[in-house]
Amino acid sequence: MAIHLHRNDLPADIRFDGAVAVDSETLGLNPLRDRLCVVQLSAGDGDAHLVTFDAGAYDAPHLKAVLSDPQLLKIFHFARFDVAVFKHWLGVDTTPIYCTKIASKLARTYTDRHGLKDVVREMTGVELSKQQQSSDWAAAELTEAQRAYAASDVLHLHAVREGLDRMIDREGRRALLTAAFAFLPTRAALDLAGWSETDIFAHS
Repeated sequence: MAIHLHRNDLPADIRFDGAVAVDSETLGLNPLRDRLCVVQLSAGDGDAHLVTFDAGAYDAPHLKAVLSDPQLLKIFHFARFDVAVFKHWLGVDTTPIYCTKIASKLARTYTDRHGLKDVVREMTGVELSKQQQSSDWAAAELTEAQRAYAASDVLHLHAVREGLDRMIDREGRRALLTAAFAFLPTRAALDLAGWSETDIFAHS
């Protein structure tokens, strides 16, 4: 495994084919308040690219091109948050999207454990460490532990997607999955507009 560090954007010569796993690290869980610090990407080849951001340095044309490329599938776990973060801080609409958390909830109905650690364990047998989940991602230099943690969040998503897709197709839920993914940008827009804690489909 190799972890490649980049500052404020992806290099122009990095290309992804077909699908890329994506995640982000922020200073908290409020995308309007807590700034984007790191974006992680992996082609599923065992390598991870970490783009770290200085405050306010969100031009990132090469990264934005990857996120908005209509021919490149972006694989997330809990895409709702990342898509909102990218819209707010990078000003980019991320498309097309695959979310392994949504796929897990549609496929793994025998459990209520749909966190990344649980899904990766079942789909790949890999045990992830979440010790660096709460740490200062805006630090001038990321620690080795932070780099490893950030990379681990994207290194297994291709394999997880393949496993979940088999279950989704086995249970005949592909149309539901596709419709849920199509709604994700709207759900993220609702979050940014102030309806993050409101289910607008609920009766009350």
